[in-house]
Amino acid sequence: MSSLLRKKSITQLIQQSKQKSLNRTLSALDLTLLGVGAIIGTGIFVLTGVVAAESAGPALILSFVLSGIVCALAAFCYAEFASTVPISGSVYTYTYATLGEIFAFIIGWDLMLEYLLATAAVATGWSGYFQALLEGFGIMLPASFTSAPGSAEGGIINLPAVIIILLITALLSRGAKESARVNNIMVFIKLAVIFAFIIAGMFYVKPDNWTPFAPFGFEGIITGAATVFFAYIGFDAVATAAEEVKNPQRDVPIGIIASLAICTVLYMLVSFILTGMVPYSQLNVADPVTFALQFVGQDSLAGIISVGAITGITTVLLVMLYAQVRVSFAMSRDGLLPKNFATIHPIFKTPFQNTWLTGIIAAIIAGFVDLTTLAHLVNIGTLAAFTLISVAVIILRNTHPDLKRAFKVPFVPIFPAISALLCVYLMTSLPAITWIAFIIWIMIGLIVYFGYAKRRSKLNQPKA
Repeated sequence: MSSLLRKKSITQLIQQSKQKSLNRTLSALDLTLLGVGAIIGTGIFVLTGVVAAESAGPALILSFVLSGIVCALAAFCYAEFASTVPISGSVYTYTYATLGEIFAFIIGWDLMLEYLLATAAVATGWSGYFQALLEGFGIMLPASFTSAPGSAEGGIINLPAVIIILLITALLSRGAKESARVNNIMVFIKLAVIFAFIIAGMFYVKPDNWTPFAPFGFEGIITGAATVFFAYIGFDAVATAAEEVKNPQRDVPIGIIASLAICTVLYMLVSFILTGMVPYSQLNVADPVTFALQFVGQDSLAGIISVGAITGITTVLLVMLYAQVRVSFAMSRDGLLPKNFATIHPIFKTPFQNTWLTGIIAAIIAGFVDLTTLAHLVNIGTLAAFTLISVAVIILRNTHPDLKRAFKVPFVPIFPAISALLCVYLMTSLPAITWIAFIIWIMIGLIVYFGYAKRRSKLNQPKA
């Protein structure tokens, strides 16, 4: 039991964070835009309509508020850890230092699935918007090369999804700064498009569409909150970049909290205007924002929104793939995964092999598997991570009360405890099939841990 719960010392982690194996090139603005790039994407351009039509109605705005509160509490916990131990790995590394190795491996394994499936699922959504854009110019791609087997008649491979993932992989393998520059440009385009929708949509809002406000009752609002939680996934990816930040103690907390605050406000505005423009029952479409503009006769602006959606979803792909690589990089460096995952390219100073291996696997999944139904599975993985980070903050405050912290969660242990309880509550709102799939993945992870990682762990070596 003691070997399962062995921990990395905080002192060792702080010393490790001072080593410069990765280039420190990112600023607070880069991190904020990295967070916005990760958060605003599939959630705002796809999920808003489905949740309004099937779960929350016009009360969708309350679902976003509830999910935003849960994320804000978790964000405070991430910010405290990232400012104290600025190192790659995010919640995996923090759990290793507080709860022990087996918990760290399980949550790292969980995050790998979360980011990998999110990358593949988002690429599938990107492919749909890209095909719609081409159709607007009269270009029709053959169904056999634009859909996964079983998702459409004659589908062989979703080639656009495969290509976009491989292009993002090539960009990430070159370096964090280059990726951040591209991300920043795309985020500004995405924000401009969202503001255009908000301003244009204001003039077509009909208050009658907000009645009844909560047609599915409080239960519908909670179910909606558990579903739109997918829309907030991404701010935690900022913490995975800690080793590539110029001043991580100051900049990482700013990046996490600022990106979450910006996105929460935008989500509330978009959902409020969306349900005011179109009766909620008609919003069960794949592109609700574009559909709303077409509904009120703004076809030309709808086309511009489609371009913005493609740009927005591209940034999500970039950050999800980036975060996945940084988590497996940290696990490999600790001996829990093969050492190739932690090999640094001598010129680019990136985990080059890891990046390409991850990108190719994600591309294969996106090309051959229909992942549109896996948002819930990604959600349960994220909620599990948020629960552990909340518990870890309470433990670290008790075990290392004098540790220097650039940012502190207020009202410990109350805020982290509320965060953990709310995350567990939202997890219970997810379908049974999601829990079954999640448990199967964790069981596979335990087999890998006891069959490989436990023996090869750096903490299992006498010199360590």
